[in-house]
Amino acid sequence: MSVSASDTEFEQLKAELDAWVRGPGEEWSERIEELGDVPAELYAELRDRGWLSLAAPEELGGRGIPFARYLELLEIISRSHGSIRMLVHVNNGLWRAMAPFVDDAQREVLKRAVSGEELVAFTLTEATAGTGADIRSTVRRDGDVYLLNGEKHLITFGVKADRWLLFARLEGSTGAEGTVALLVPNSGLPGAEVIDDSDTMGVRGTDHAILRFTDTPVPVSARIGAEGEGLAVALGGFLLPSRVSVAMSCVGLAERAQELAASYALTRTTFGKTLAERPVIQAYLAENYADIAAARALVLEAARAYERSAPDAAALSSASKIVAVDMLGRVTDRALQIHGGQGYWRRNAIERVYRDARAQRFEEGTNEIQKTVVARAVLATARARAAG
Repeated sequence: MSVSASDTEFEQLKAELDAWVRGPGEEWSERIEELGDVPAELYAELRDRGWLSLAAPEELGGRGIPFARYLELLEIISRSHGSIRMLVHVNNGLWRAMAPFVDDAQREVLKRAVSGEELVAFTLTEATAGTGADIRSTVRRDGDVYLLNGEKHLITFGVKADRWLLFARLEGSTGAEGTVALLVPNSGLPGAEVIDDSDTMGVRGTDHAILRFTDTPVPVSARIGAEGEGLAVALGGFLLPSRVSVAMSCVGLAERAQELAASYALTRTTFGKTLAERPVIQAYLAENYADIAAARALVLEAARAYERSAPDAAALSSASKIVAVDMLGRVTDRALQIHGGQGYWRRNAIERVYRDARAQRFEEGTNEIQKTVVARAVLATARARAAG
């Protein structure tokens, strides 16, 4: 399927995804929860179905689906297990960070990442830093290698990844100046320690890592872009559209919670009436519907702003995540409440949905950080008006 594919083909793809999420996807979800891991066979299935390469352009081996339309697909896959959604989300987004900066040799690696032959982990967050400009991991050039020192935390797929797209700074630099992006192989690196840190509340099975580096030699040829362009790779290429993607993930997961709540309300009887007949439950479901619809509209507006490189694209990206994350918290809480005590037990899907929802609050930056981004944009506009 390409950018020029018909609406009929796109609707068929959506129907295929939806059927998989409700059937095999739910079976995989239960297995992930049992194992605490994503089986290699599941990754292979997602790859073979082409769902890891939906959004990348055809010249990179992707299916060329425009961003806003891709989000409709992510919305569906987000109704599944958090780890399944994470695999699809990361693989369909990381190419954006790398594509504008890679050389010919790196482009071949990028194509393997797009196809799902190689897994690349976005490696920015640190225990004492996380917004980008404050990163403390450093590199020191020694001939044709950088000596990497520092520690990375909460790195999704950090254990299993074939490579890390890692961000550090030149020793002695501050702020964005001197930041570098490195495509680092996860294999046989002296001074590199990989610690499995995947015992999480939710999104079970998505391996997370703590990475420690002590004078780890990384070839200068592994650098993506020039020295000083590290944050340009991380923020513009990946984080801006990724925040919109996470916002749509919130919408999809909220829709799953609403579906579970409505179904339970229709079947659960107390004192001779189904829960669905009770006004308070109807109010919860109505509030959920309104919350989800409002968030979805903002997410799609942010997606369209990103597609046309609108001046307010960054602010809308962060705003969409603020609204969608808060919405997801309200919706899943009401959905769990509709289930009463039953919802607290792991045998019910709403329990997993509730746990998975909590992770969205910090994925791609907390709402506190997003509010800073939005406030800066608002104030910059106000200053420009005052000066004009």
